[in-house]
Parts: sequence; C-alpha cells; structure tokens
Amino acid sequence: MTTRPDRALSDAAPSCYWLGDPDRPAPLPTYGGASEADLVVVGGGYTGLWTALCALEREPGRSVVVLEGGRCGDAASGRNGGFASASLTHGFGNGQARWPEELAELDRLGAANLAAIGETIARHGIDCHWERTGELSVATEEHQATELAAYADDLAAHGHRAELLGTADVRARVDSPTYVAGLFEPDSTALVEPARLAWGLREACLAAGARIFEDSPVTGLGREGAAVAVRTEGGVVRARRVALATNAFRPLLRRLRLMTVPVYDYVLMTEPLTAAQRASIGWQGREGVGDSANLFHYYRLTRDDRVLWGGYDAIYHYGSRTAPDLEQRDRTHGLLAAQFAETFPQLADVRFSHRWGGVIDTCTRFSAFFGTAMDGAVSYALGYTGLGVAATRFGAEVMLDLLAGEETERTALRMVRERPLPFPPEPARWGGIQLTRWSLARSDRTGGHRNLWLRGLDRAGLGFDS
Repeated sequence: MTTRPDRALSDAAPSCYWLGDPDRPAPLPTYGGASEADLVVVGGGYTGLWTALCALEREPGRSVVVLEGGRCGDAASGRNGGFASASLTHGFGNGQARWPEELAELDRLGAANLAAIGETIARHGIDCHWERTGELSVATEEHQATELAAYADDLAAHGHRAELLGTADVRARVDSPTYVAGLFEPDSTALVEPARLAWGLREACLAAGARIFEDSPVTGLGREGAAVAVRTEGGVVRARRVALATNAFRPLLRRLRLMTVPVYDYVLMTEPLTAAQRASIGWQGREGVGDSANLFHYYRLTRDDRVLWGGYDAIYHYGSRTAPDLEQRDRTHGLLAAQFAETFPQLADVRFSHRWGGVIDTCTRFSAFFGTAMDGAVSYALGYTGLGVAATRFGAEVMLDLLAGEETERTALRMVRERPLPFPPEPARWGGIQLTRWSLARSDRTGGHRNLWLRGLDRAGLGFDS
C-alpha cells in the first residue's frame, strides 16, 4: 500500500528549488594563465562574496580575484533555508555558555551585521525577498515549554525582545496540533531567498570591479617571495593576500583538516498552498519557525506560499566523505515528509515539488572560527554549522581585519581569537558523532534527560548539533 509520505513525494524533483530559479545567471569564465592581485578569495559562496565586496568597499580600486570551484552559490549558500540570524554565535544560548562577558558586544555586532545586510540588498537592488519576519520557536513537549520559559527570561534579562506564548497563542500564529508553547523573537531573524542573495552579491562584486572565475577549483597554495601563489588547474594567481572561504570543502591548510566535519542537511519544498490551505494554518506573520527538539526542524514560507521544511536528520559520512550522490537520501526525505504530515495534518493533500540536500561544516563550538597562516598573508573563516547566512558577512569583515593586521573591535573579541578543539581522527570521529546523535535523539524521547555521554560533552564544552 502506498503511504501518505510516498504519495506526497512521488512527484518531487530531486533538485534544489532555489537553484532551479529561471533567473539563474549565466556561468562566468574559468580561470587560465597567470596574473597578480592584491587579494584572492578562494570560494564563491556567501563568505567569499562578502569578502570580495567588503574589500572593494573598504578600498575601491583594489584588484580582487574570486576563484570558485563550481558556480557561485551552488553549495550551502544556495541550498539552505534562508534564515538570516542576528546571532554570531549560533544562538543566544551558545554565546552565553561560551563568551558570557562578551555577549552584549556580540549581540550588538550581530544586530548591526544583520542591518548591514538589509542595507546592502537595498542599495544594490538585489531581488531576494528579504523579510524581517522574526523567528518563532515552538515547543512540542512539556519539557521544551519549560526550557523556552527559562530562555525567555534570559533573553529579557539581556535586553532582547521576546514574547512567551501559551498553547492558544502560539497556535493563533501558526496552527499545529503538536504545539504546546512558543517563543517569538521579532528582531532575531530575517528570511531571504538564498540563491538569489548569492547571485546578487556576485553581481555587486562584478560591478565593483572584482574578477570572478567559476569552475576554477584551487589545488594548492604556496609562498613565492612576498606573494602567495594560488594554484588552479588552469594557472596561477600571485596575491599579496588570500582569504579562504571554502566552508565544508576540504581545507587547503593542513592545520584545519580536523577542525571541521562535513554534515549533510536535507530539505523538502511543497507546492504553493491554495488560499484555503494557507488559511488552515494561519501563519499571517510569515515567521521563520524552528522546533525546540535536539534534532529539530526549521520551516518557512516562500514568496509564493510554498512551505520549505528541513532539518532533523543531519548525516555525517565516515571519513568526512562528500559527494553529489549524498545530496539525495530517500530514507531522510521520507522521514521529513511523515513529520510534516504529523505537524500539519490539515495539509494532508499537499505534495512536495522538490527534495534536496546540501553539505555544511560544523565545528566543536558550533559557531565560526577564524585565523591566519603564512605570516598573516592568508586568513580563513569556517565552521558556521548551518547558521551562516548572515554570520558570513561578519566572517568576511574579520578576515579582512586580520589580513590588514588591524586591531578592531572584532579582532579583539575572545570569540574571534580562540579556536575550537579539533575532532579526533577516524574511527573515533565517526563513533563519537554517531553516539552523540543517538544520545540527542534519546534525550528528545525521554523528556530532555541528558545521559552520561551528553553531560560529559557539556562539561568539556563539546558536542554535535544537528
């Protein structure tokens, strides 16, 4: 017998909805030959594009080259849910646990960073449906409701606007029979069409004078006198400074090989909702929504009232393997479809138009980290752990500060100066990640109880976040 999730997925295209946009720009040339530049940026996702754009805004006329291994925005930057968070620390709670003495400054910088993204989008006329909707966190279990209430108190104590919602109030915002409580943060999040943001940043970089080359993977870095030689299959660029923005892909610096792991996240997109279907769930505020489980879902509306539904089943593959075939996973997509039906039974007839996955990088502190190499001629930012849509702009500014050798309010932060602990080599890495995910799922089933393994990770300041 065909199940409801099977029926709902039967016509879903195995491709990313955002990247299939008919307004996708034409590819740019591949790099070849030999040239020189003031700055070479390796990677054409958000981090790399923000780095190039901010560099040219700081110093117009600087020669900037961006080398992208595929096409700009095709990886995590164009595949995500489009949640742009004001947090630079992967959430208020993570920041409070790790850098409590800097939290007020980090919150201020994060709010300014989010506002600057909106200003850049408006100034360059980027059509990416930027919406300052705020975010709704929902509890589906009583222990989650208790945790949300404590979290609301912490937010209020630190000057953040947050509205704690009971069952009736949260369901008045978004109607699901699974909700028991909620927390609305009006200032924390904006929603965006992620691929269109990347494409708009690419165009802004080109207009500012950057040279961008696609299908030009970098194969290595090396010193040549005072310059850094950035090698590709087609040639070499010799640069005074280099910014590495490679996210989940294999780092070019050996020292970073154990600092992150690649994790696959999976997403579904529905057909556009009819007026009656939309009315059945409310959602008049169009908030970005996330549930409060350890293994959580995130979801939102698109400009044509589709529902994007993702998360929960983040997958790590042994040996940090990445490959295009891992972007489709029938088991996970079926699980997501079943969970969508449980959350919104009133949408029983809705079908999914697209299903996809993408790889993100995570580190042991969950938020981005930064550093330099080759006597300060190379900088890097990575480890965003899936919450980098907005934080990448901050990461770009940090990399440029580091390359300039400047002491700024950003580079003075302990959050910027510190590095996370590395992951262990295999097979311990795979075993530890699997045990952590099993423990987190068990905690969700047992009222939030954290077993001995999770408590040990808490004491060590380590973990693995889906």
